[in-house]
Amino acid sequence: MEHVTEGCWESLPVPLHPQVLGALRELGFPYMTPVQSATIPLFMRNKDVAAEAVTGSGKTLAFVIPILEILLRREEKLKKSQVGAIIITPTRELAIQIDEVLSHFTKHFPEFSQILWIGGRNPGEDVEKFKQQGGNIIVATPGRLEDMFRRKAEGLDLASCVRSLDVLVLDEADRLLDMGFEASINTILEFLPKQRRTGLFSATQTQEVENLVRAGLRNPVRVSVKEKGVAASSAQKTPSRLENYYMVCKADEKFNQLVHFLRNHKQEKHLVFFSTCACVEYYGKALEVLVKGVKIMCIHGKMKYKRNKIFMEFRKLQSGILVCTDVMARGIDIPEVNWVLQYDPPSNASAFVHRCGRTARIGHGGSALVFLLPMEESYINFLAINQKVVMGSPGDMMPAREGENVVCVCV
Repeated sequence: MEHVTEGCWESLPVPLHPQVLGALRELGFPYMTPVQSATIPLFMRNKDVAAEAVTGSGKTLAFVIPILEILLRREEKLKKSQVGAIIITPTRELAIQIDEVLSHFTKHFPEFSQILWIGGRNPGEDVEKFKQQGGNIIVATPGRLEDMFRRKAEGLDLASCVRSLDVLVLDEADRLLDMGFEASINTILEFLPKQRRTGLFSATQTQEVENLVRAGLRNPVRVSVKEKGVAASSAQKTPSRLENYYMVCKADEKFNQLVHFLRNHKQEKHLVFFSTCACVEYYGKALEVLVKGVKIMCIHGKMKYKRNKIFMEFRKLQSGILVCTDVMARGIDIPEVNWVLQYDPPSNASAFVHRCGRTARIGHGGSALVFLLPMEESYINFLAINQKVVMGSPGDMMPAREGENVVCVCV
């Protein structure tokens, strides 16, 4: 009898399709993360799942794999225009990313068509593409998906197409609600069949998320995945390999400190967060002038058409600087980000956590630095209380121990 290592994909109680396993090998994922090993069997046993897990824990595969397995097991194979699964996610960057991961698997299964519906594209073209190619698996942002249900006059009767739906996934559910998509989601839910599997994935559990769980899921199994070595009572929300620092500097020195830092780390890859779209535009141009020899790109929510191109280009860079707003704070997986720099500390403690989570993803190391004014030093206590961040002594730049988030001062 073949020996099966615990944590490898073959150890799942429900065996995966050989070509799904092949795609996982191609992607270089020999082992499951905790959220994957907890949720995939539940999904495949026809349970609804409400999963809460730290950012960067591998949630995308935790729903992409069950979607494929459930659709492969269908008694009646899907016709071109029948929708078997819908994945709803809050931003177009996240949707592009999920669509990309999904395509690594569907290339092995030409019987499944997938389609991406996001803002910043021509909806008429989306309708035509669906009519020509179909869309067994739809990855969409809520506004565009809701809009597609209203295009019957253009020859797309999406309400009829979704009658065959097996799986609905709401990714980054807390963010979906934060961004005001509750009405859109409720409208979409009205069109979907009640007999379906629903997965709700969230980094934080809020009352609004709980309300959505009650409205959209039937007797859900709740999964809460903590990092290894973290006490069950702890509310740690950031990856254990993240080294967290803060710098206190006067207002007139703050931008100089950022420039100085970036000049000294030219070979690395950085995300620099600002609070507004206008700040991104202004400081992005200033950094282009002051930090030479580095690729500097800007992305924010008011960009309508360039965002997708910029996002894809930055992901491929070995080193560079992406100046951005919180549109890049959630779920985005950019390879090998070395530093997350927060020029403006967010007032919301969970936003701080999500920004930091763009580095130190799935077992990799990474660092984060927030710039604070002298009057903002109490922010560190606020984070310690609100997010259970362990404090380091001033000037102590020691890396975090396994299972801890150390915030150190470098004044």
